[in-house]
Amino acid sequence: MIDLAYAQGAGNAGGAGGGFSMLVPLLLMFAVFYFLLIRPQQKKQRRHQDMLKSLKVGDKVMTNGGIAGTIIEGGEHFVKLEIADRVRVEVGRSYIAGKIMLKEGREAEPASAEGQTAAQGGIGGFLGKLFGK
Repeated sequence: MIDLAYAQGAGNAGGAGGGFSMLVPLLLMFAVFYFLLIRPQQKKQRRHQDMLKSLKVGDKVMTNGGIAGTIIEGGEHFVKLEIADRVRVEVGRSYIAGKIMLKEGREAEPASAEGQTAAQGGIGGFLGKLFGK
């Protein structure tokens, strides 16, 4: 009987050091999430903020709703877009998805093609570069 109690007590003593070994995989998973998800999203957000600050009258832009227009008046929080001949709308500056770059011989495309593929369900960011998509 004493042998059974001694054997059970020895098993519990070995489990005391297991707390740190369980913490290591958790920290490793957090590091992976940080470098694969959080950090690229922060870079994308910083680029978008820089683009919003650089907007000026005459720039062609695309809104998050898919409306393309030309900035005719700019403010701190809102901009006025001309989306057709004498059709003007006021849009929140933060709702502008990107500038439209006109390429020679091609139709207008949004400036951030990487952001558009990610929004459409494609693989963007680090994994897109890794797998060439």
